[in-house]
Amino acid sequence: MPDGALLRLVQRGDDFTILLDRTELMSTRASASEEALATLTYERLVGRAAPDLLIGGYGMGYTLRAALAVLPADAHVTLAELVPEVIEWARGPMGKLTAGCLDDPRVLLVADDVAMLIDAARDGYDAILLDVDNGPEGITRRINDHLYTDDGVMAAKLALKPGGVLAVWSAWPDPDFTTRLVEAGFHVTETVVMEQADGEGDKHLIWFAQRPYPTRT
Repeated sequence: MPDGALLRLVQRGDDFTILLDRTELMSTRASASEEALATLTYERLVGRAAPDLLIGGYGMGYTLRAALAVLPADAHVTLAELVPEVIEWARGPMGKLTAGCLDDPRVLLVADDVAMLIDAARDGYDAILLDVDNGPEGITRRINDHLYTDDGVMAAKLALKPGGVLAVWSAWPDPDFTTRLVEAGFHVTETVVMEQADGEGDKHLIWFAQRPYPTRT
């Protein structure tokens, strides 16, 4: 990682795990909540013409593939992945799992920090999906803390179109983060999702924060 932390891909049989030092970030054994990040976000966008999404972090591609499975042909997805080795793993040892999603014509791969894309945008995205940490704190990179501060939340709000959705995946609740979203003016929903499709495993949390439409006068 840019700050010196070690990110590793571990394979056992057909299963893969990505570790940050000794902390498991994701695994092929559990992907339902990462997929729900995409599908539940899209449910909030149905009816929007040519939706434009920003996904922060490729991981193992579960969120991206789930988004592509439900998005229309005229959608556009910007995928921000800062670590080039993650994409090398996707195209190499995890190529079968990747299933060509990075080559989908709707996808623009940007090898940069998702925070940079958020800060540079104004009314640019229908949805911003963040799964770059295990929760609203910078576990993969301490600089990621900025994403979840008052300034980071406000930057995401400005980057969204009116009615757009900021969706943040987490392995645990965080009432302080909920408060920051509300104080920034978002309409906030917290949704509990299970990590496995059969309902087993740990409970995870997704914040869906919608930027309000302008008030008509």
